[in-house]
Amino acid sequence: MSADFWAGYISGAIAITIGNYFDILKVRLQTASHSDRAVRSESLTVLLKNPSSLIRGSAAPILGFGALSAILFVCYNRVLMHLDHSVIDPTTPTGTPLIIIWIAGAVAGLPSSILSTPVELIKCCTQLSPSEQSSWAIGKELWKQGGLRGLYLGGAVTSSRDALGWGTYFWSYELSKRCFDHAFDAERYAALKLLLSGGLAGVVSWILIFPLDVIKTRVQTQGTSSMAAEQESLLPKQGKLIVGEGVRPGALETARLLYDEGGCKSFYRGLGFCLVGGFIVNAVQLFVYERIMQAFKPM
Repeated sequence: MSADFWAGYISGAIAITIGNYFDILKVRLQTASHSDRAVRSESLTVLLKNPSSLIRGSAAPILGFGALSAILFVCYNRVLMHLDHSVIDPTTPTGTPLIIIWIAGAVAGLPSSILSTPVELIKCCTQLSPSEQSSWAIGKELWKQGGLRGLYLGGAVTSSRDALGWGTYFWSYELSKRCFDHAFDAERYAALKLLLSGGLAGVVSWILIFPLDVIKTRVQTQGTSSMAAEQESLLPKQGKLIVGEGVRPGALETARLLYDEGGCKSFYRGLGFCLVGGFIVNAVQLFVYERIMQAFKPM
C-alpha cells in the first residue's frame, strides 16, 4: 500500500475516535423534531451521565472511516497530479490554482461515498438505538431486511454532500495554508499552521454542506412503521431494528418536510456542536496525515 493510503487510514481512524461524541450529538439533534425540546436539552446530559454512550456506534465508523479516508486521500492525490502535472508532492501543491484543488477534492469525494453511505447508515441507526445493539448487529439486520440496496439508503444525497464537501474541504485547507504562510513564519509555526488550516477547512466545509447532511441523516433514519412515523427514525422496537415497508420519502420530499417542520432553522439543527467537533477533528486529522506523509518521504 502507498504512503497516502496508510496516512489516510490512520488519521481517519484517529479523527472519528475523537469526534464520535460530537457526531452522536449532531445526529440526535438532526433527527429531533422542531418541538422536541427534551432531545435538544437533554442530549448532552444523557451522554455525560453514560460514558459508554460516548463510543456508541463508533465501531463501524472507526473501521469504515479509516478505509474511507484512505480512499479519499489516495483518489485526491492521484486526481490532483493528473490535473496538474507539475505537482510532485500533493501535500504542497504550491503553484496549483485553487479551482484545480476543488475539482480534485470533489472528484475524490464521489468514490468515497460508495463506502460512506453504508457506514453512516449503520452509524446513525446505532447511535439512535435505545437498545445495546452493536454496529455489526444493526448492519446484519439492515442487510437482512433490505439487502445491498438497503445499505445504500440515501446514497444520492450522500454522494452530493461528499463531492461538494470534500471539494470545499481541500480548497479551504490549501487556501488557509497559503494565507498562514504569508501571515507568520511557516517554518517556526509549521504545526500551528497545519492545525489551524485543518480546523478551518472542517468548519468551512461543514457550514456549506450541513443542510445536505441533515437531509441525509433524516433520509437514512426514517421509517414507515407506526412507531417510526412518530419518531422519524430507524429505532429498534423491543431490541430489534424496525425498517418498515412502503414508499420512503426521497431527499427532495424530506427537504420539503423539514422546511414545513421548522423553516430554514431545521436545516441547521446541531450545527454548533458540529462546528466545534469539526474544527477539533479535522485539525487533528490533517495534522496527523501530513506528519505521516512527511515520515514516508525519502531523506
